[in-house]
Amino acid sequence: MRVAVIGAGTMGSGIAQVCATSGHVVRLHDASPGKSAEALVAVRSSLERFAAKDRLGGQEPDDVLGRIEVAPSTGSACEAADVVIETVVERLDVKHDVFGAAVEAAPADALLATNTSQLSITQIGSVLGADASRLVGMHFFNPPVMMQLVELVVGLVTSDSTVKAAEAFASGLGKETVVCRKDSPGFLTSRISAIVRLECLRMLEEGVGSASDIDKALRLGLNFPMGPLELGDFNGLDTYLHALESLERSLGERFRPTVTLRNLVAAGRLGRKTGHGIYRYAGDGSRVDDGVDGAGAPSGANR
Repeated sequence: MRVAVIGAGTMGSGIAQVCATSGHVVRLHDASPGKSAEALVAVRSSLERFAAKDRLGGQEPDDVLGRIEVAPSTGSACEAADVVIETVVERLDVKHDVFGAAVEAAPADALLATNTSQLSITQIGSVLGADASRLVGMHFFNPPVMMQLVELVVGLVTSDSTVKAAEAFASGLGKETVVCRKDSPGFLTSRISAIVRLECLRMLEEGVGSASDIDKALRLGLNFPMGPLELGDFNGLDTYLHALESLERSLGERFRPTVTLRNLVAAGRLGRKTGHGIYRYAGDGSRVDDGVDGAGAPSGANR
């Protein structure tokens, strides 16, 4: 199949890698100059790690990378595409622009998918007219190359055939699926994840435990693969704040962001991508301290 991936950030590059590893031809586009080229570097590094662990099914990194091509525009990426996957910033206007261009360029029967983790599928498709029936939420998890779940989200006018096509496509990538049948803010997973992380931030502010101990408790006691505070840093605290603000508008007070989260974002401490968030990070992404205390100041031995 031919897959267009629009957005070459962490999620977009990972989705492109998953699709190419599964044998699909991928055209990758990002509106930021140079972002797609950076994504290819990240994909090569990831593929080489997979190959070193004999986890590429006998394929060579160059073979997989050869199935990913950088496209100069959304329209050129979507030409002749069987599947279009949008993974741009969580802004409705930007997504409207992407799908407007995609519908003009892609074949009339192409599957349209958005990787949004919390925006309404119905609202994203509201500018597409009858083509909104082809749009489905296809929420991958970070990192897409490791996480097995794809959450499918049904918009108000998403057709049954679109959902079935999305299930078949995700299955072909080796993923398991769940279907959120109601286009509700946060869907199944983001809503649960957001409230767990928010409670961890509240415990941090109240001094119930240190950031590292809260994360350790959930990793070892509740079998979380990554502590919720670590996960916030990994995905970007600005992204998390934006999601919470959207959920608060839709679902009320229980999703109100904490003061510490707002302060960290205001200070530009966004997580791993800036080298400092809840925790500090070295250049290689490794954690170098025990995190902030409830006031946003460093805690632990490396104060």
